[in-house]
Amino acid sequence: MFDVAIIGGGPGGYVAAERAGAAGLSVVLFEKRELGGVCLNEGCIPTKTLLYSAKVYNYALHGEQYGVSVENPVFDYGKIVDRKDKVVKKLVGGVKAAMKAYKVKVVAAPATIEGRSAEGISLSANGETYVAKNLLICSGSEAFVPPIPGLQEAGDVIVTNREILSLREQPKELVVIGGGVIGMEFASFFNNLGTKVTVIEMLPEILGGLDGEISAMLRAMYAKKGIAFNLRCKVVGIEGNTVVYEDPEGKTQRVSGDKILVSVGRRANIKGLGLENIGVEAERGIKVDDCMRTNVPNVYAAGDVTGFSLLAHTASREGEVAINNILGKNDRMRYDAIPGVVYTNPEVAGVGLTEEQAKAKNIDFTVLKLPMAYSGRFVAENEGGEGICKIIVGKKYHEVLGVHMLGNPCSEIIQSACIAIEQEMTVEQLKEVVFPHPTVGEIIKETAFSMH
Repeated sequence: MFDVAIIGGGPGGYVAAERAGAAGLSVVLFEKRELGGVCLNEGCIPTKTLLYSAKVYNYALHGEQYGVSVENPVFDYGKIVDRKDKVVKKLVGGVKAAMKAYKVKVVAAPATIEGRSAEGISLSANGETYVAKNLLICSGSEAFVPPIPGLQEAGDVIVTNREILSLREQPKELVVIGGGVIGMEFASFFNNLGTKVTVIEMLPEILGGLDGEISAMLRAMYAKKGIAFNLRCKVVGIEGNTVVYEDPEGKTQRVSGDKILVSVGRRANIKGLGLENIGVEAERGIKVDDCMRTNVPNVYAAGDVTGFSLLAHTASREGEVAINNILGKNDRMRYDAIPGVVYTNPEVAGVGLTEEQAKAKNIDFTVLKLPMAYSGRFVAENEGGEGICKIIVGKKYHEVLGVHMLGNPCSEIIQSACIAIEQEMTVEQLKEVVFPHPTVGEIIKETAFSMH
């Protein structure tokens, strides 16, 4: 008998297991692949490792801008991939060590929910039965592959985020179906290494859901670098290594590539878990309240499997909320200050409401905006770099509703904006915070002072 059984060892599951173990609960964790889940093995970590290699190569190419000349810089694609594998292996080892330290029993097999009784919830894995007082489902998500005619017949020309990470040779031409975060990060990586990249997106702009002005600015930057963008276009078929799509005028167009990356979204992993055996409600994902409780007592869910906020850091916090409630603490999930980051070069980061979202909610707001060049540190480290910082402010109370940025290294400074929104700070309160100088993060305070 365990206090908690956790299905899935990704950022939601393994963080929850750590918190539960640290609190003295007995925990069994089921993971059918590698600990760390998609994020550590097929997503966040490997992609950022690749992107950093491309960034280093880019610095070498343009070192003369900083007074440093590198003759004939070259990269070894195989070694870039090898380093990615090394980083992943090291971090997976770290998660395994953490599970051991917190006395979490790890079962390397898929688990199926069999039923519940007075004793608890029973699960089966590897022919064994496990019983737990509480169940936390963190089974994650998988890449959604739409039923495009000819896609299945195209074979290994078609890749998702999983297969593209394992390529041993750099494609000369890459077609990306979907201009979301995953699509743009891979487009950025391969473009920086010299691959000819074409992005096909159904929406009017890339990075749907992010600040529209910033998305358009990033697209313009990458268009200058050679990426071809086809917006408002619908893919209607795959013919071998050729993508057939309709342009905004309804005309049929074609574009070919050595590889075709399908990155149109993800869907919750809810099949085969045995949810029906205990009556857990699910549609696009498992239904939960703000305590991460399902409709079934003592059964919780966190992360991508809820189908709500498909981000690793969201999953980790949701896992913590679930464990806190299992421990009897009244903890609730709040989504107002969940940051989103796109690790292109330059980076995009945002938290809270965008202009578009504020308008849709009929909120009366003001936009404060400054170029990143107002930060001395940004100018010192980004020769010729462009960027912007925007703060969305409520007109009546001057509360910080959202902060959105374009420019390196905004992924590392957005958390100060998260704190401002989480603590419901006003612009006046934000102005009183002392930021170290010189830092790029000062741009947030400078933007706040642009309000008169």
